[in-house]
Amino acid sequence: MLPAETDVARSLELLHMTIFSQCFSPCGKFLAVGNNLGQIGIFSLTSALSSEAKEQSKQPVILLRAHVGPVYSLTSTERHLISAGDNDVKGWLWCDLNKKGCVASWTNRVPSRNSLETPEINSVVLNQDNSLLLAGGSCEIHNMDLETGTFTMTLEGHKDYIHCLALRDHHRECVSGSEDGSVRLWDLRSGTQTHKIEVYKYEECARPQYGKWISCLATDSDWMVCGGGPMLSLWHLRSMTPTTIFPIQDSQQQVHFYQDMILCAGQAPYINHCQINGEIRAQIPSTPRCVYSLCINEGSQENKVLTAAGSSAKIDVFTNFRYRAFSLTF
Repeated sequence: MLPAETDVARSLELLHMTIFSQCFSPCGKFLAVGNNLGQIGIFSLTSALSSEAKEQSKQPVILLRAHVGPVYSLTSTERHLISAGDNDVKGWLWCDLNKKGCVASWTNRVPSRNSLETPEINSVVLNQDNSLLLAGGSCEIHNMDLETGTFTMTLEGHKDYIHCLALRDHHRECVSGSEDGSVRLWDLRSGTQTHKIEVYKYEECARPQYGKWISCLATDSDWMVCGGGPMLSLWHLRSMTPTTIFPIQDSQQQVHFYQDMILCAGQAPYINHCQINGEIRAQIPSTPRCVYSLCINEGSQENKVLTAAGSSAKIDVFTNFRYRAFSLTF
């Protein structure tokens, strides 16, 4: 390919790039990012945050082709970066990622109901017992033992795409949100569903014009926040009732509990800082017009940042969470 053609191809890639997933390394010094082209980029936060940082410091130090289709999910163990795409889940040794010709140290495929089905894996969550929970287009949640690679449990009940997973660690429960409009709670010891909340059936949450799908959720002990088609809402899980409805009109794609706040973002170019009582404390502008991934580097005081990515080749970095300090470029 001629240099001019290469430049055009690169410009088109950047123009149409979507970033679906992010994950920080165990040491907190690196950020892994997955895009719609099946690529994983590794960025050095230490270099990007340095007072002597240059433009090159804000570009990937490692770029690898990880999946045939988009990289929808990323998570990490102490040793492995774990990525998931079209029904494939792969483990990459962090210590090998900087080696030329790096390949996955293991690859696994979620069981499917027929040979023609290749459901997407939209969400992966690391469990306390060294297992991995995976969910997506199969409408099921699969539990994979990371030591043996075997699938030990399947949680069935959702009738449509599963968009998001979260853990209630102290309760040994998993919470899932789906296109079918339900949030379901699962006992990970017995593999049974314990509760189902159909958010769109609550008048104060319902937005029929947007649909009933649940695209994001987060848990904090006895509390859960979720949103999507219905309004973003805070729920008390013991009573299974909504306590706060947040006055955000855009559908939210990502939500996190952080200190005394709830951070969320979605189909609008900003990050919302919400108080538990429903007040919107701030709306911080972001580069992507739609935000599909929010990540907080809580494991590192030195590199403690919030990163936001979505419908852009730019990954915004917020050092004090109150303004965008700079952007990384995939």
